[in-house]
Formats: sequence, structure tokens, C-alpha cells
Amino acid sequence: MRHLGLLAAAGTIALTLGVAMPARAQWIVFDPNNYVQNVLIAARELQQINNQITSLQNEAHMLINQTKNLANLPYSSLQPLQSSIQRTQQLLAQAQRIAYDVQQIDRAFSTSYAPASGSQSYQLLISNAQSRWQNTYTATQDALRVQAGIVGNLDTNRIQTSALVTSSQGASGALQAMQAGNQILALNAQQLADLTAVMTAQARAQSLEAAQRTSAQDQGREQLRRFLKPGQGYQSQDVRMFH
Repeated sequence: MRHLGLLAAAGTIALTLGVAMPARAQWIVFDPNNYVQNVLIAARELQQINNQITSLQNEAHMLINQTKNLANLPYSSLQPLQSSIQRTQQLLAQAQRIAYDVQQIDRAFSTSYAPASGSQSYQLLISNAQSRWQNTYTATQDALRVQAGIVGNLDTNRIQTSALVTSSQGASGALQAMQAGNQILALNAQQLADLTAVMTAQARAQSLEAAQRTSAQDQGREQLRRFLKPGQGYQSQDVRMFH
């Protein structure tokens, strides 16, 4: 009975307080589970924002790298290499007498280098021999001039090699490195062209010298035949040497 009385009294007090409290006053209820969920949602949103910022930064770096990769190499060796090749071509074009022309070579070997025959006069044999010697002489001179010109190109090649290697090592992007590599290949091609030129000039001189020896041997046989020919060869004569 006593417990029932206490419960009845507590209910009466609670009813009295509820009636006495103002209508606008409310109780604040704290829900831990809801609070944790809100914190997790806010953390996920913050993480998404950070991911977006990182993605934008990566895209910016990618654009910067693409810009570097598309940048042209500021150095060009085209003009010096073209000048070196032109100098070598000019030396080859200045070849004297029998030059690098098929028709001109054919004409020479049908005249001054043609086999000696009995119908040719002594004067023509001598003239052909002199022409062949002059061809060999000038071809040797031309070969030496080409060699001197290529030696003169070595200093240009050294400067260009150093500049291109420096540009390649300091390239900021793929395009600059590729352009530097292409120019180094062009330099190698120019050096091979110089080597081909000097070998061609030297081979020309050697070929004309060999042709001169062959023609001289053939002419010598013809002259010996004429010297030993009965009745028309050498006729002895009295010579007065001392007065």
C-alpha cells in the first residue's frame, strides 16, 4: 500500500509540473547513433572533396607535362649542316677534266684511253699520253681538295655535336628530346656524306691512274711494234758527236 501511494504521488507531481510548465519549453534529446552517422557522412563528403582536389592537381600536372612534351627544341643545327654539305658538293662539282659524268667518261675512253692502233700517228699517241697524264694529275689534286674541305668541316661537326648533346640532355619534354636525336642523326648523315665524297674522289684518282698505266702499256706495245717492224722501224744513221 505504501508503494502504491508513492507512485500515485509521483504521478500527481509530474502532472502538476506538466501543467505548470510553459507551452514553448521543450526537452532536448541527444541521439548518439544519429550523431555518429552525421559525423561519418561529413567525413565521407570531406574525403570526396579532397579526392576531387587531388584529381584536379593531377590534371594540372598532366597538362603542364603535355605542354613540355609539345615544346620545340630551341636549337637547330640545320643551317650549319646544310652549309657543310654544300661546301662538299661544290668541291665535287669543281672536278677538272674527266668528272663524275657517265657520257664524259665514255667519250674519254673512246678517244684518249682507247687502245692504240697502227693507224694512229705518233703525234696523236703523244697527245693521248699527255691528256691521260693530265687527267691523273688533276684528279689527284681534286681528291686532295675534297679531303681538305672535309677536314675543314670537322670543326663545324664538333661544335654541332656538343650543342646537340647539351640540348638533348637539357630537353624538357619528349618532343625536344626527339628533335635533338633527329638532328644528331642528321649530323651523322652529313659525316657519312663527307666520307662518301672523299672516298669517291680518292677512288676517281686511283681509277684514272690505273687507266693511265693500262693505256701506257698498250701504247708502249704499239710503239715497240712499230720500232721493230721490218723496213719501217728504226733505221740506223751516222751521228756526228764531236766537232
